[in-house]
Amino acid sequence: MPAKPKKPLQGKALVKEVCRRIRLAMTFWKQHRNAPCRGEREKAIALYETLTAEQKEQIPQDLRVWLRYRSEKYFGPQNTPPSSKQKD
Repeated sequence: MPAKPKKPLQGKALVKEVCRRIRLAMTFWKQHRNAPCRGEREKAIALYETLTAEQKEQIPQDLRVWLRYRSEKYFGPQNTPPSSKQKD
């Protein structure tokens, strides 16, 4: 059975997906799993940037704070990017 083409998320579904991704990133963070946390955080930010101002207000404040400030402290551009797992 061929996969159905996905429609871009809109409205409440988009807000719900942003919240889900932030919560998932926070879960990875609490488990000290930085690589998957970083990936989910980047996906969450990409979706968050597509939201309107009204939609951003629908995101719970604790999630917005974590996404913008707390996680930026640890994953921001001022920090060393992750290295590869291969040793030469």
